[in-house]
Amino acid sequence: MGIAERRDRERAGVRARILEASRAIAFTEGASALTMRKIAERIEYSAASLYQHFESREAIVRELCRDGYAALLASVAPAAAAADPLERLIGIGRAYVRFGMANPELYRLMFMEDAALTTALYGALEEADGSGRAALAALAGALDELAAAGRLAPGANTARLADAFWAAVHGIVSLKLACPHFPESPAEELTETTITLLLHGALTRPSP
Repeated sequence: MGIAERRDRERAGVRARILEASRAIAFTEGASALTMRKIAERIEYSAASLYQHFESREAIVRELCRDGYAALLASVAPAAAAADPLERLIGIGRAYVRFGMANPELYRLMFMEDAALTTALYGALEEADGSGRAALAALAGALDELAAAGRLAPGANTARLADAFWAAVHGIVSLKLACPHFPESPAEELTETTITLLLHGALTRPSP
């Protein structure tokens, strides 16, 4: 192994340790608790040395969110592969809620953090070639196909419907994470009821 290759591997190892420590802090204390000093103490480095790998704590949060969006995309991928766009849409909604409920700390980091980290969080989500955008594109694409096939109500705005669909499933996850016992209906039942209500309002011939 050459010197340059060994240096690159060492650098990648330090970067991985930084992200692992940051993830642990964010999951237990919230992303707002992340500071370069706290991360450095956990991995026994100087705070100044962290800046050789990440320019700021926001850059670290963005990287954690990229990992989260990749995990979300992987979770909805089986549903997103369905041939029928209606089946795809329903499956994506179900998979989204399952992902959020199974990964509460990660979900909070991705979608429920304080406004101080908005730039980092949404910067990662809005990257054109990123997993976050791809996950949302799968949802929008299913609605576009339904509209093209004449299966949506006349004049339906698919971009608006995609936003409403995401807001609905996000609302289920965030409500259940914030108030686990209210409402009493399990997340799975809320998901089925919510999707049914949305589709009855959007489809020309609602599914039963």
